[in-house]
Amino acid sequence: MAVPTHSIQATGLADILERVLDKGIVIAGDIKIQIADIDLLTIKIRLLVASVDKAMEMGINWWQEDTYLSTKAREKELMQQQQELETRLQKLEAINKPL
Repeated sequence: MAVPTHSIQATGLADILERVLDKGIVIAGDIKIQIADIDLLTIKIRLLVASVDKAMEMGINWWQEDTYLSTKAREKELMQQQQELETRLQKLEAINKPL
């Protein structure tokens, strides 16, 4: 008894995911609401699915600067805020310093 073969080779989900993450995939779409040829609302949706390495290779690294996603970015922001507060405090102390 012969086993039927398909022209498309069966691939596991892990293989497909590996290929998508390695190459990357972009899904794009626009939603537009109009009344009488007047645009009321336009929403542009862009989705990129790729590995971190592939994204960085393409120059996409916004998560490294997002304070909600990166502890290094949060620490950098806190240090900057602290420096600004110290500078303001020094200015106020200089103004209120007795002669």
